Amino acid sequence: MTKKYSSKRFSLLKSFILTFLLFSIVLRIVFFLWTIHESDTSLFAWSKTLLIGTFYDIGTISFFALPYALYLGLLPNRLSGSIADKAITYFALTLGLLIFLFSFFAEITFWNEFQRRFNFIAVDYLIYTYEVVKNINESYPIPLLVGSIVILTTIILLTYKKLQVFKSTFSNKATLLQKGIVSISVIIIASFYILFIKNDGAEWSKNRYNNELSKAGIYSFFNAFRSNELDFKTFYKTRKDIDAFNVVRSHLPADSPYLGDSHSILRRIINDDSLKIRPNVIFICVESLSASFLQTFGHKENITPTLDSLANNSVLFTNFYATGTRTVRGMEAITLSIPPTPGRSIVKRVHNQQLYTIGEVFKQQGYRRNFFYGGDGYFDNMNSYFGGNGFDIVDRGRRFLIDTHTTSKRTNITDSEVTFENAWGVCDEDIFNKVLSEGDKEAQSGKAFFDFVMTTSNHRPYTYPDNKIDIPSGTGRSGGVKYTDLAFKEFFAQVKKKSWYKNTVFVIMADHCASSAGKWELDIMNYHIPAMVINAPNISNQRIDKVCSQIDLFPTLFGLFNWSYTSNFFGQNILKMKPTEERAFVANYRKLGMLKKNKVVILDDHKGASSYQWNPQTNELKAITQDTELTDETISWYQVADYLYHSGGLSIHAKK
Repeated sequence: MTKKYSSKRFSLLKSFILTFLLFSIVLRIVFFLWTIHESDTSLFAWSKTLLIGTFYDIGTISFFALPYALYLGLLPNRLSGSIADKAITYFALTLGLLIFLFSFFAEITFWNEFQRRFNFIAVDYLIYTYEVVKNINESYPIPLLVGSIVILTTIILLTYKKLQVFKSTFSNKATLLQKGIVSISVIIIASFYILFIKNDGAEWSKNRYNNELSKAGIYSFFNAFRSNELDFKTFYKTRKDIDAFNVVRSHLPADSPYLGDSHSILRRIINDDSLKIRPNVIFICVESLSASFLQTFGHKENITPTLDSLANNSVLFTNFYATGTRTVRGMEAITLSIPPTPGRSIVKRVHNQQLYTIGEVFKQQGYRRNFFYGGDGYFDNMNSYFGGNGFDIVDRGRRFLIDTHTTSKRTNITDSEVTFENAWGVCDEDIFNKVLSEGDKEAQSGKAFFDFVMTTSNHRPYTYPDNKIDIPSGTGRSGGVKYTDLAFKEFFAQVKKKSWYKNTVFVIMADHCASSAGKWELDIMNYHIPAMVINAPNISNQRIDKVCSQIDLFPTLFGLFNWSYTSNFFGQNILKMKPTEERAFVANYRKLGMLKKNKVVILDDHKGASSYQWNPQTNELKAITQDTELTDETISWYQVADYLYHSGGLSIHAKK
């Protein structure tokens, strides 16, 4: 039978597009119901969310549809419905269905963890497939997920067959005009989105959840792939560099005249050298430990008895905030004492070595510096960063290369030292035991040591050794927190028996909160973390209620030790901080904020700046008339930080 010229030749293309749009809408509704108590549920807001979301879905499916539209446009009519045509079509269709169904299931797991569409974190995870795939396998029923994808694909294919979509596609030809209209239309739509539509166009609401629901996951993923680092002066509100430096200098205490030119914050911090002490320092950075998990900060359950006890017997900072939402962002703030720069953390950037970190201050005082990580420090570029800045590495390495030109040593956590291990590394008990054994070696050498220890157990899949606590392994965050607390109990029970204990200061702090998600563009309470100094010299145990952040911890510690040193740190000694200078920097990879006197200024990557009044009791942000002075100060801190990174002002060579 002669094949007809008909638009039905494009039946499969239209069906695929409609299937994608249908699944996208269903997924958006699922996420809306998931966050219904946080989202703006008014009819106007939800309608706009759905319309904008569909707009981005159309852009996404245009990218999927483009190859097949071009194929249909270029394939000669005499080959329509041939064996080759059918083979290519069935293969491409099945592959396309598997890809977008997989992406939808992946979005569900990503939303469960971060309450966001795909972003730069998802892009980073592509690099570290071992840890991520293993984590997913340990956290979710992979056979069920894969089986569901296969079953759904089969159901869709059978539905197409029942609706005679394949018959219509293969039994009809298309005129040259029909082919041209379809192919050119798809090209125009895809090009329009590539050239003119940015992902942040979906951020129309003050409610963060509605903004995330307005996005499309795959579109967001490729946007994040293109914009992992943002040029500050291109995307953010700025001032003249000299004005920005003058503002920052006016807010930084200087014990001597500035040592560099007008575009520097290089200065000398002077303390009483006659009272200088050199204790060992063990700094423990706890994975995802929100302040709200501790009874000290109001948690109703007793899941952190050890940490609560330590908090009551330490110098405790009660208004302490993480600068970001990821481990590497916390590491950047702690080691460089710098406000976060937009885009990816400096830890993950190319020029991340030979920087003037807190490690250099310890080096000048004669310390050995060690970085401990229970997983493979290749992950998130940690070994390259710490090794390239003078730290020796102790990790559970599978990849033994440290990307650095230094002579840093790498020590592996051996199989015999491991009692439990999951996707992210050994359990917290094991890493603490390694810290103890290495501490014994350091003590025998007679050299003071500084250990930077990164824990892993309080991370999905929240698995740990059985029968350790009354919450079964792998059942949720509360178990991860309680197990970490137990590990601290055992660690301090052992370390107090060590001869070097009395001359060792212990610092406990989180890298970031368990979640940064909230209805506000920057949810301030979801940056609140615990920070405590234990066995501190020259100061009695007490609560410090000043507002401060991760960049301030080590300048405070150096002050307690009475060390004089050259500094370009942005952090201050919290104990000497004036009430007018109390502030905290909070940011994600695009929004940059500063909290001061319960006012919050947030800079966005559209050269915008918004001012809010923050209510600590309700965590509400109320928009207020722009505070010009505070806005200028916020811009200055972030602009100067970005300037110094890109100009080489953070390098150890800038200190000479």
